[in-house]
Amino acid sequence: MGLNSESPETLDHETREFDRLTREHKDSVYRQMLRVCGNREDAEDVLVEALLKAYRHLDQLRDSVAFRAWLAQIAKRVCWQLKEREALLPLMQLSTLEQEGREIPGDELSPEAQLARRQMKQLLDDAIAALPPIYREVYRLRDMEDRSGDEVSENLGISRAAMKSRLHRARELVRVHLDAALLRDGPH
Repeated sequence: MGLNSESPETLDHETREFDRLTREHKDSVYRQMLRVCGNREDAEDVLVEALLKAYRHLDQLRDSVAFRAWLAQIAKRVCWQLKEREALLPLMQLSTLEQEGREIPGDELSPEAQLARRQMKQLLDDAIAALPPIYREVYRLRDMEDRSGDEVSENLGISRAAMKSRLHRARELVRVHLDAALLRDGPH
Protein backbone atom coordinates (compact mmCIF):
# COMPACT_ATOMS: atom_id res chain seq x y z
CA MET A 1 0.00 0.00 0.00
CA GLY A 2 3.08 2.28 0.09
CA LEU A 3 2.84 5.93 -0.92
CA ASN A 4 3.87 6.52 -4.49
CA SER A 5 4.66 9.99 -5.75
CA GLU A 6 4.46 8.91 -9.39
CA SER A 7 0.93 10.10 -9.98
CA PRO A 8 -1.60 12.32 -8.21
CA GLU A 9 -4.26 9.63 -8.79
CA THR A 10 -2.27 7.07 -6.79
CA LEU A 11 -1.69 9.55 -3.99
CA ASP A 12 -5.39 10.48 -3.96
CA HIS A 13 -6.39 6.79 -3.87
CA GLU A 14 -3.99 6.09 -0.98
CA THR A 15 -5.24 9.12 0.93
CA ARG A 16 -8.83 7.89 0.54
CA GLU A 17 -7.76 4.38 1.60
CA PHE A 18 -5.97 5.81 4.66
CA ASP A 19 -9.09 7.81 5.52
CA ARG A 20 -11.25 4.68 5.21
CA LEU A 21 -8.92 2.60 7.37
CA THR A 22 -8.71 5.39 9.95
CA ARG A 23 -12.49 5.64 10.23
CA GLU A 24 -12.73 1.85 10.52
CA HIS A 25 -10.09 1.35 13.22
CA LYS A 26 -9.58 4.58 15.19
CA ASP A 27 -12.21 3.80 17.84
CA SER A 28 -10.68 0.41 18.59
CA VAL A 29 -7.18 1.86 18.84
CA TYR A 30 -8.51 4.73 21.00
CA ARG A 31 -10.00 2.21 23.47
CA GLN A 32 -6.63 0.42 23.63
CA MET A 33 -4.90 3.74 24.29
CA LEU A 34 -7.32 4.53 27.12
CA ARG A 35 -6.00 1.43 28.87
CA VAL A 36 -2.35 2.06 27.97
CA CYS A 37 -2.28 5.82 28.66
CA GLY A 38 -4.64 5.77 31.61
CA ASN A 39 -6.75 8.81 30.77
CA ARG A 40 -8.92 10.26 28.00
CA GLU A 41 -6.86 13.35 27.25
CA ASP A 42 -3.59 11.46 26.75
CA ALA A 43 -5.35 8.75 24.73
CA GLU A 44 -6.79 11.39 22.38
CA ASP A 45 -3.44 13.15 21.98
CA VAL A 46 -1.66 9.85 21.40
CA LEU A 47 -4.19 8.75 18.77
CA VAL A 48 -3.84 12.02 16.84
CA GLU A 49 -0.05 11.83 16.94
CA ALA A 50 -0.11 8.14 15.93
CA LEU A 51 -2.40 8.90 12.97
CA LEU A 52 -0.03 11.64 11.79
CA LYS A 53 2.96 9.32 12.08
CA ALA A 54 1.09 6.54 10.33
CA TYR A 55 0.15 8.82 7.46
CA ARG A 56 3.71 10.08 7.10
CA HIS A 57 5.03 6.50 7.05
CA LEU A 58 2.22 4.90 5.09
CA ASP A 59 4.78 3.47 2.68
CA GLN A 60 5.89 1.11 5.48
CA LEU A 61 2.46 -0.55 5.76
CA ARG A 62 2.66 -3.74 3.73
CA ASP A 63 -0.96 -4.86 3.94
CA SER A 64 -4.06 -2.82 4.78
CA VAL A 65 -5.44 -5.82 6.72
CA ALA A 66 -2.74 -5.17 9.33
CA PHE A 67 -3.57 -1.46 9.65
CA ARG A 68 -5.20 -1.63 13.10
CA ALA A 69 -2.32 -3.58 14.66
CA TRP A 70 0.21 -1.31 12.95
CA LEU A 71 -1.56 1.85 14.15
CA ALA A 72 -1.91 0.43 17.67
CA GLN A 73 1.82 -0.30 17.79
CA ILE A 74 2.64 3.24 16.69
CA ALA A 75 0.21 4.62 19.29
CA LYS A 76 1.76 2.50 22.07
CA ARG A 77 5.20 3.86 21.22
CA VAL A 78 3.85 7.43 21.26
CA CYS A 79 2.20 6.77 24.64
CA TRP A 80 5.43 5.36 26.10
CA GLN A 81 7.32 8.41 24.85
CA LEU A 82 4.71 10.66 26.47
CA LYS A 83 5.01 8.76 29.76
CA GLU A 84 8.81 9.04 29.65
CA ARG A 85 8.54 12.80 29.14
CA GLU A 86 6.04 13.06 32.00
CA ALA A 87 8.32 10.99 34.25
CA LEU A 88 11.26 13.28 33.48
CA LEU A 89 9.28 16.50 33.97
CA PRO A 90 9.56 16.59 37.80
CA LEU A 91 13.31 16.04 37.53
CA MET A 92 13.63 18.89 35.06
CA GLN A 93 11.51 21.15 37.30
CA LEU A 94 13.61 20.17 40.30
CA SER A 95 16.79 20.97 38.40
CA THR A 96 15.39 24.38 37.41
CA LEU A 97 14.44 25.18 41.02
CA GLU A 98 17.91 24.20 42.23
CA GLN A 99 19.57 26.32 39.53
CA GLU A 100 17.46 29.31 40.57
CA GLY A 101 18.43 28.71 44.22
CA ARG A 102 14.82 28.27 45.30
CA GLU A 103 13.76 25.90 48.07
CA ILE A 104 12.16 22.65 47.00
CA PRO A 105 8.74 22.17 48.57
CA GLY A 106 8.16 18.96 50.51
CA ASP A 107 5.45 16.57 49.41
CA GLU A 108 4.43 15.44 52.89
CA LEU A 109 0.84 15.95 53.86
CA SER A 110 -0.03 18.11 56.81
CA PRO A 111 -1.03 16.22 59.98
CA GLU A 112 -4.65 17.28 59.36
CA ALA A 113 -4.57 15.95 55.80
CA GLN A 114 -3.01 12.68 57.00
CA LEU A 115 -5.74 12.30 59.61
CA ALA A 116 -8.46 13.07 57.04
CA ARG A 117 -6.97 10.49 54.66
CA ARG A 118 -6.89 7.82 57.39
CA GLN A 119 -10.47 8.62 58.38
CA MET A 120 -11.67 8.46 54.76
CA LYS A 121 -9.89 5.15 54.23
CA GLN A 122 -11.53 3.78 57.38
CA LEU A 123 -14.96 4.96 56.16
CA LEU A 124 -14.38 3.25 52.81
CA ASP A 125 -13.17 0.05 54.49
CA ASP A 126 -16.30 0.09 56.69
CA ALA A 127 -18.54 0.64 53.66
CA ILE A 128 -16.96 -2.28 51.82
CA ALA A 129 -17.16 -4.53 54.90
CA ALA A 130 -20.88 -3.69 55.18
CA LEU A 131 -21.58 -4.98 51.65
CA PRO A 132 -23.36 -8.31 51.31
CA PRO A 133 -20.80 -10.96 50.25
CA ILE A 134 -22.06 -11.28 46.64
CA TYR A 135 -21.52 -7.55 46.11
CA ARG A 136 -18.33 -7.29 48.19
CA GLU A 137 -16.48 -9.85 46.08
CA VAL A 138 -17.41 -8.20 42.76
CA TYR A 139 -16.44 -4.79 44.16
CA ARG A 140 -13.14 -6.09 45.52
CA LEU A 141 -12.11 -7.80 42.28
CA ARG A 142 -13.26 -5.10 39.87
CA ASP A 143 -12.69 -1.81 41.71
CA MET A 144 -9.98 -2.62 44.21
CA GLU A 145 -7.90 -5.15 42.27
CA ASP A 146 -8.73 -3.48 38.93
CA ARG A 147 -9.47 -6.74 37.14
CA SER A 148 -11.28 -6.80 33.81
CA GLY A 149 -15.02 -7.43 33.72
CA ASP A 150 -14.52 -10.70 31.85
CA GLU A 151 -11.97 -11.87 34.41
CA VAL A 152 -14.29 -11.04 37.32
CA SER A 153 -17.23 -12.79 35.63
CA GLU A 154 -15.15 -15.89 34.96
CA ASN A 155 -13.62 -15.90 38.45
CA LEU A 156 -17.05 -15.74 40.10
CA GLY A 157 -18.73 -18.07 37.59
CA ILE A 158 -21.40 -15.53 36.64
CA SER A 159 -22.41 -13.84 33.40
CA ARG A 160 -20.95 -10.51 32.41
CA ALA A 161 -24.42 -8.95 32.80
CA ALA A 162 -24.76 -10.31 36.34
CA MET A 163 -21.29 -9.01 37.19
CA LYS A 164 -22.20 -5.53 35.90
CA SER A 165 -25.46 -5.55 37.83
CA ARG A 166 -23.78 -6.61 41.08
CA LEU A 167 -20.98 -4.08 40.60
CA HIS A 168 -23.49 -1.28 40.00
CA ARG A 169 -25.40 -2.28 43.14
CA ALA A 170 -22.17 -2.56 45.17
CA ARG A 171 -21.03 0.90 44.10
CA GLU A 172 -24.44 2.32 44.96
CA LEU A 173 -24.37 0.70 48.44
CA VAL A 174 -20.84 1.99 49.10
CA ARG A 175 -21.89 5.49 48.02
CA VAL A 176 -24.99 5.40 50.28
CA HIS A 177 -22.91 4.13 53.21
CA LEU A 178 -20.28 6.86 52.71
CA ASP A 179 -22.93 9.57 52.33
CA ALA A 180 -24.62 8.48 55.55
CA ALA A 181 -21.30 8.30 57.44
CA LEU A 182 -20.19 11.71 56.22
CA LEU A 183 -23.54 13.32 57.10
CA ARG A 184 -23.52 11.65 60.53
CA ASP A 185 -19.90 12.62 61.32
CA GLY A 186 -19.94 16.00 59.57
CA PRO A 187 -20.24 19.42 61.24
CA HIS A 188 -23.44 19.90 63.24
